[in-house]
Amino acid sequence: MDGGAAVVGCQTAAMVTISDIYSVLGLRIREGDLELRGLTDDDLVLLGELAQRGVHAPEQMPFYHPWTDAPVAEIPLGMAQYHWSQRASFSPARWSLDLGVWVGGELVGTQGFGTHDYLVTRTGETGSWLGIGHQGRGIGTRMRQAICAFAFDHLDAVEITSGAFLDNPASIAVSHKVGYVDNGITRKKRRGEEVAEHLALRLTRETFVRGEPIEVEGAAPLRRLMGLPERG
Repeated sequence: MDGGAAVVGCQTAAMVTISDIYSVLGLRIREGDLELRGLTDDDLVLLGELAQRGVHAPEQMPFYHPWTDAPVAEIPLGMAQYHWSQRASFSPARWSLDLGVWVGGELVGTQGFGTHDYLVTRTGETGSWLGIGHQGRGIGTRMRQAICAFAFDHLDAVEITSGAFLDNPASIAVSHKVGYVDNGITRKKRRGEEVAEHLALRLTRETFVRGEPIEVEGAAPLRRLMGLPERG
């Protein structure tokens, strides 16, 4: 080539990652040594192993859907399938923000915030679980305060709901500590033909008892995914 010939430049496009496409995976919510973030497939492997080590005593059932009753060997696949289904169905009309919870770099459980018709109601429900070896250390309160602060301050939530069976006093105690108020008792089907009384709970900005301040990364792309308006 003649040394004086023009060289045609090329522009390299920025590399797109899965967190650019599904921005839940780019979310980070930090409070001290506690971090909530989106769960990758590699994280789901660790989460399944954590659940296999136990979430509650065998005679108890704190969940609406008794997923922990599955044979231990089947729990990791069921865990992964649940999270994959939530990714696949995520839309502004209905979504579930299911985040892993790390403390000191160790995965200890999950914290969720799920809803439908959020663009109209600005209401969602919290749900969570911790590996049995991480319970009783105040982590449940911290992660609930973190997700509620994020929902109120970064997702424009007006109301947050939760619920627990009456024979799950630890969960109810966390809710009360965070500022939820009782919102009625109903009877629900639990395991098989078992019926259990269930307490509904409601949290507003006025009753919310905050923990330590949170630091957030990735809120703006998540708002776009949810269909929320851009902030000025």
